[in-house]
Amino acid sequence: MTLVDRNQTHLWKPLLHEVATGSLDAGIDEVSYRAQATQNHFRFRIGSLQGLDREKRQIRLAPILDEEGNEIMPQRSLDYDLLVLSIGSVTNDFGTPGAAEHCVFLDSRAQAEHFRQQLLRAYLRTSANPKPLKIAIVGAGATGVELSAELFNTARELTSYGFEKADSQPLEVSLVEAGPRILPALPERISGAAHRELEKLGVSVRAATRIQEATAEGLVTAEGELIEAELMVWAAGIKAPAVTRDLDGLEVNGRNQLVVTPDLKTSLDPRIFALGDCAACPLPDGRGTVPPRAQSAHQMASHLYRNIRKMLDGEAIPAYEYRDHGSLVSLSRFSTVGSLMGNLTRGSMMIEGRLARLVYISLYRMHQMALYGVTKTLLVTLVDRLNRVIRPRLKLH
Repeated sequence: MTLVDRNQTHLWKPLLHEVATGSLDAGIDEVSYRAQATQNHFRFRIGSLQGLDREKRQIRLAPILDEEGNEIMPQRSLDYDLLVLSIGSVTNDFGTPGAAEHCVFLDSRAQAEHFRQQLLRAYLRTSANPKPLKIAIVGAGATGVELSAELFNTARELTSYGFEKADSQPLEVSLVEAGPRILPALPERISGAAHRELEKLGVSVRAATRIQEATAEGLVTAEGELIEAELMVWAAGIKAPAVTRDLDGLEVNGRNQLVVTPDLKTSLDPRIFALGDCAACPLPDGRGTVPPRAQSAHQMASHLYRNIRKMLDGEAIPAYEYRDHGSLVSLSRFSTVGSLMGNLTRGSMMIEGRLARLVYISLYRMHQMALYGVTKTLLVTLVDRLNRVIRPRLKLH
């Protein structure tokens, strides 16, 4: 078995907003693919997917270049018997003018680190300025909401570490959502609870506001209003990477997602599977496709793992059934809101506060257990507790 990825390390994507604000040191939490491969008896190859030859059963990897553009490794091809594509998603700016030039996306560790450096520089620039630092976030899904709260935690921590502001209100955050409410994919009562918590923090929540352009001065709404901002983050919508459109004719939808059958096989090739955000998997009764969420990807991966022997033996595998186990949204150390059980019951149980925070943290620990096993996860948890004592609460450089 061979794992191919363009990065040397893995970082849980739901935590990128914490990397972006400095609350999480990616250098400590990231997982080395090569170490995992050695410890778990699979092969790792670094590379970016560039193309596919379905007749020869080969994937093509792009050349690897250094910072100056010099070639480190040439273009390569790898053979496969079964191929699983799990290449995730990228932010969808819907072609909005200026978004790519003036907004930061949070699709990778590198982008999150780039925003963190911009944030620190902006905070220094405005430290002697009576005007607050203005930040605008487009998209009030989980990423936008969690980032909004985390920014206020960062502002407080920076003040405690000697970053002084001339004004008592060092930060103004505008959270912009085109839909009628924030967290549109979650139940309305969770959305309402999160909305109230954000407003308590001081976030300006602007629902039903469509952005038609991003400029160096800020965001321009469809009504022509300018939302001034020194830093802008675009977190509205997702799409699969553009490479999916060049995979030897595999069927994709309008968001570049690979169209798959209920057993996760791509519609045109039974030897190729797709899972996670890059897959358009139908829900029962034609109710759309499986939502692009972390729990969906985890369930799909577990489904293929349990049935891989059947695949290798040429047997039919059962259809994947999405189960909504609820959703949790962390508002930094201020609060956590969410629901449990999802569609497993007639309704769902809403939770918030410390209980919700405990469950939210446990999700990451479960992710770590899948990577490390129970014993090593317990040791990692202990190290995390020790780091809270011996290391700064924020990455300051």
